[in-house]
Amino acid sequence: MEAVGIIAEYNPFHNGHLHHLQQAKKNSGAEAAVCVISGNFTQRGEAALFDKWKRARLAVDCGVDLVIELPFVFAARSAQEFARGGVRLLSQLPGVKTLAFGCEHADLELLKKISQAALDDSTADQLRLHLKAGHSYARSLASALHEKTGVPEALLKDPNTILSVEYLNAIEIFQTGLTPLPIQRIVAHYHDTEINAPLASATAIRREVFSATPAAARLQMALPAPAAAMVSAISSREQLPSIDYLLPALLAKLRTATASDLASLYGFSEGLEHKFLAAALKADSAANLLELVKSRRYPLSRLQRTLLYLLLDLKASDTASFDKAGPLYARVLGASKTGCRLLHHFKDTCHLPLITKTTEYLDSAIRQRGKLSELQKMLAFDTKATDIYDLCFSTPHNAARDFTTPPYIVR
Repeated sequence: MEAVGIIAEYNPFHNGHLHHLQQAKKNSGAEAAVCVISGNFTQRGEAALFDKWKRARLAVDCGVDLVIELPFVFAARSAQEFARGGVRLLSQLPGVKTLAFGCEHADLELLKKISQAALDDSTADQLRLHLKAGHSYARSLASALHEKTGVPEALLKDPNTILSVEYLNAIEIFQTGLTPLPIQRIVAHYHDTEINAPLASATAIRREVFSATPAAARLQMALPAPAAAMVSAISSREQLPSIDYLLPALLAKLRTATASDLASLYGFSEGLEHKFLAAALKADSAANLLELVKSRRYPLSRLQRTLLYLLLDLKASDTASFDKAGPLYARVLGASKTGCRLLHHFKDTCHLPLITKTTEYLDSAIRQRGKLSELQKMLAFDTKATDIYDLCFSTPHNAARDFTTPPYIVR
């Protein structure tokens, strides 16, 4: 059975995602769609609107056949590592021949031109020059690629263009054999902040959900029925996640740490540890903590991810090891009837372990004892990320849900 692969966050699943999914199946001719999604924290380091099991259920109910979790150590990273983790994971799943991704300009030849330039050593030299000037990585890369290709910087800075190019880079670097399939985004732009049509951006939808008085009619217009029902079940803002609830834990970590403690963690480099230590002495909210550290060089998305690395004690040596190995398992979050047939096929042909029951590989006692295998270490970060996510609510959720929550399976 041939499948088309998708890498997404579905935060939450909306009509634009539905359009992309339908076009991916149609244009690839695949019988099934396999989606790799981030866990409870997104690539930007934000707490997802709904947990990974709810988002997997929405995906399956809306037409995805198999939902696999992208391990935290790739999901909450830069666009480059997010893309590389997703591409490497999909390429290990037998039958996944195509990678479909949405972009503002679905011109594959143009995207390939940008990708080739991005992999050129001379572009790397220009990138370093822009970084030394104090610009963020994304801006520096856009400037270097513009100088190399002549493509407008506005297009090169677009998040979907960045991800599209990173997917092509990963396909080339790891020689996965996946066929890239760009899908044209329609109506809503990634950065749009208002719901004005049935196809709205996830940013606009989240903004509406988090508003003081969410407009039910607008949300119902922009969401498939299962997602609209899940959103309408939110009765108050207290039921929504916020990193502000993590402030005491963050300040406790920072106010008891030394600069050398932080410097060993992933993401704390170039003196960033000193900025965080100083900010922790006067921050009165998580947002304020980030604002005190933010600069041209360090955008909010990077800083939000860095706070997660702090809470999870993710070390630079950990990410180096994981990046070398790539994803070490395929953890199932949801499957349709067609997805179940795929899983049956995978059991005999997939080189990665298929995880449907986490405790067969890791449980709370094993995680606490330490001395874990590389697979268990990677999986432990997924489970600890869930435990942190469950503190992002006015009333904390019960811990250890990764060890008790089964995937959503349609029989």
